[in-house]
Amino acid sequence: MMESGASSAQLVDDFRKPSYATQYLGAFSACMGALSFGVAIGYSSPAGSMLLKPENMTYNETDGELYLSESQNSWYGSTINIGAFIGGPLGGLLIGTIGRKGAMFSTFVGFLISWLLTIFAQNFAMLISSRIVVGLATGITCIAANTYIGELASVDIRGTLGSGFQLMVVIGIEFAYIFGAIMDTWQLLAVVCMCPVFVFFVLILISKESPVYLLSKGKEKEAMASLQFFRGKDYNIQRELDMMRADMEEARENKASVKDLVVNPHLLKPLTISLALMFFQQFSGVNAVLFNLTTIFKEAGTDIPETLSSILVGLVQIVATAASSLLIDRAGRKILLTGSAIVMAISLAALGFFFYEKSIDQADSLQWLPLVSLMLFITSFSIGYGPIPWLMMSELFPRAVAGEASSLSTMMNWSMSFICTLAFTPLQDVIHDYGVFWMFAAVCVMNVAFCALVVPETKGKTVEEISAYFGAPSPLKSGPNEKPKLDISIIS
Repeated sequence: MMESGASSAQLVDDFRKPSYATQYLGAFSACMGALSFGVAIGYSSPAGSMLLKPENMTYNETDGELYLSESQNSWYGSTINIGAFIGGPLGGLLIGTIGRKGAMFSTFVGFLISWLLTIFAQNFAMLISSRIVVGLATGITCIAANTYIGELASVDIRGTLGSGFQLMVVIGIEFAYIFGAIMDTWQLLAVVCMCPVFVFFVLILISKESPVYLLSKGKEKEAMASLQFFRGKDYNIQRELDMMRADMEEARENKASVKDLVVNPHLLKPLTISLALMFFQQFSGVNAVLFNLTTIFKEAGTDIPETLSSILVGLVQIVATAASSLLIDRAGRKILLTGSAIVMAISLAALGFFFYEKSIDQADSLQWLPLVSLMLFITSFSIGYGPIPWLMMSELFPRAVAGEASSLSTMMNWSMSFICTLAFTPLQDVIHDYGVFWMFAAVCVMNVAFCALVVPETKGKTVEEISAYFGAPSPLKSGPNEKPKLDISIIS
């Protein structure tokens, strides 16, 4: 009877759900870093429009005001990517040395310094410095916040909590667009955009450190207290704690290097796919569009005010990003990526058509087209190509090389974003607005072929199954003499 009673108690523990409130609070605290990062991205669109030197204005007419040329404004919008390129690997180092919470504290300092540099900027160099510093904070945030959320979340809500990061980024972008329409100066806009950083600081201050990090440092009691906090006082954490120990031991035994990614075909293939996804994500032109959205609408010269158009596009982005979290596990990665690339190609081609017609004074009846095209573009990106490359980055690789592969993919993303956003304005001068958007559309067409022929479907597949398909040395078997049959098509 005692054994039966013990079994019943164990059964109750096995099926008892963890508490969600503390997990949502922890994830929200980290996601305030994502909102701060989104605000910084969105700021360059309205602020860039304010900073651009008015046409026909000479130096003496500025009365000491700081203005930027088109070339300087292009650098101002793009240099955040330089900082983020460095911040990504730095974030990987920091989360292992000072912890996930400590790394997020460091981003608060970076965000604060960057906004103070902006508010008190006296010259172009101070503005550029502010963007590099905020880029550093952004790169660290992407690593630290996502790692923290993944480690505090229970399996049953990990996807939901993880999708909150991207949602808060786009909410931050919309925050900057809305206040950019209200504020009269870029300095005052910077003061408002600095406010979420203090909320981030307070929330991180009261948050618990990641139980995984504490366990990795041998702090057993602190790790148990942290995990108990996130799971609820009545939840039995012992099994999950044992799994954490086992995972850490496995990672230590099977630790691999960047060289292993290159020399082993079963690692090189998924790495190539991940890097290509990051390339196509950025060369869809999304950041070039978001960083210059107000200027694009101003150049379009439509009847709708450019600030209102930017706000509407931002609202659409929020709704689409929220919808993507519901669709990813239902529709699958491959179909959403392919559909996203198709719609982006069509919307960019339509936007290029508008600017071509405008160049020959034939766009009077197409005043609606820029707003509709960009809303369609952002919607399709937010549902597919926005979140999925980041999600697949964590799915394609075995645990032993996940960190190195993720760092390379992140660096590819930020470097491509820098090139794309910096080249946007010069390309407008060389091949005109319509040429730039048609170029992005052509890249999206190539992307459709890549997604259809090369990208694997990872929905419902374990890391081990995916690794086995790519030819890992010890593939899983689905039967005594049978190799796993996965719904993955790839060019060898």
